[in-house]
Amino acid sequence: MPAFTAIDFETADHGRDSACAVGLARVENGKLVRTAYRLIRPPRPEILFTYIHDIAWEHVAGEPDFAGVWPGLADFFEGIDFIAAHNAPFDRGVLYACCAAAGLQPPPQPFTCTVQLARKELLLKPATLSHVCHHLSIPLKHHNALSDAEACAKIMITVEQVRAEKAAAGAT
Repeated sequence: MPAFTAIDFETADHGRDSACAVGLARVENGKLVRTAYRLIRPPRPEILFTYIHDIAWEHVAGEPDFAGVWPGLADFFEGIDFIAAHNAPFDRGVLYACCAAAGLQPPPQPFTCTVQLARKELLLKPATLSHVCHHLSIPLKHHNALSDAEACAKIMITVEQVRAEKAAAGAT
């Protein structure tokens, strides 16, 4: 099974550079081996989405900005095959925008979208994170970046197991 890191961002506003929390879950050999959760001070003090993720300005005002958080997280991307995210275009956009704003290079690995994989490999519709987690009995505290990243990692592990079973069945 490939090594990967699942990532989830929560944002303060509509700007892709407005990350206010990130969750990471690293998987090696089909096992969740490491996680991290960090609050991030977004570039603007207006947090529009507190009603979604319960993160308010007072929670992040004293936290480092993305440039200050990134050095402690960059090793999650070393030696992995890909980055997984549930609705990957969103999280990829946030990561790339935050890296660009901070003058940092984003990780070079491709993104894999577990929304698309849940539809294609698990035949689930709808493929929202809460629906897929309910179907697979994965615990979820939705819109907590760490819980969402861990759930994404577990979905990806399940997809890889399904692929392996299909390959084994086709080989016999």
